Amino acid sequence: MSGSNKISIFGDKEIRKEWNDEEQDWYVSIVDVIGVLTDQPTQRNASTYWAVMKKRLIDEGADQLLTKCKQLKMKAADGRMRMTDVANTKEILRIIQSIPSPKAEPFKVWLAQLGKERIDEVTDPEIAIERAFQTYLRKGYSERWINQRIKTMEVRKELTDEWQRSGVTETEEFATLTDIMTKGWSGKTTREYKNFKGLKKENLRDNMTNMELVLNMLAEVSATEISKDVDPIGMAETTAVAKQGASVAKDARVSFEKRSGKKIVTPRNAKNLKELKGEKGG
Repeated sequence: MSGSNKISIFGDKEIRKEWNDEEQDWYVSIVDVIGVLTDQPTQRNASTYWAVMKKRLIDEGADQLLTKCKQLKMKAADGRMRMTDVANTKEILRIIQSIPSPKAEPFKVWLAQLGKERIDEVTDPEIAIERAFQTYLRKGYSERWINQRIKTMEVRKELTDEWQRSGVTETEEFATLTDIMTKGWSGKTTREYKNFKGLKKENLRDNMTNMELVLNMLAEVSATEISKDVDPIGMAETTAVAKQGASVAKDARVSFEKRSGKKIVTPRNAKNLKELKGEKGG
């Protein structure tokens, strides 16, 4: 999944949502939808309404709808990340149909608009890039860092396209290959790297310095080009290529650290990186 994106609609009501790249669909907070449609004053009230509604759906034999719902961690009203029931656009529409509310139609229009935005981005990727740029700006990142980060997205897409061409399609295999490459160039697995930076669910690349981003890109670009040359087939051969790509970046890291006396992999993150905030130093 990509990062979540809160959007305010219907006055002061907020709907939390998260895009699923694999399924190419939005997952929307059910509690937030209920809160809007039934004018609940708080998330707690909306949660109570949803609990009663779930029981009613089960009693009516519509429990298959509930099994298709998922749970994702989203920021709650108290600012904490909590597990939240979510549903994709199709299932959200089914839930809306079970709620008597004059606000249902505007909500359907909103969901349709979300779909249109994604179609626009597929047709013209520059739209997605501009949206990403503006999102990072709102978070306080510097334009220099944002340009670097957006480049990493392009490089990553080329690599995953190459993995798919090689017959690697499972999400878990993608994660395994990413872990191998991260460990190969940085000396840390993805989880160790995130722990080192004090991260939990946050995106690792969003908390990298420019140098970390550059070396991560070097590993991915190298793996992509080597893969094009050797034409691996299947997970085993693709893993070997991933290790070779990572070793290129590792050699560059070791050489720089020996020459400069500075460590590239650092515990700094988006909360304390001056370069991410457009300041000098850090």
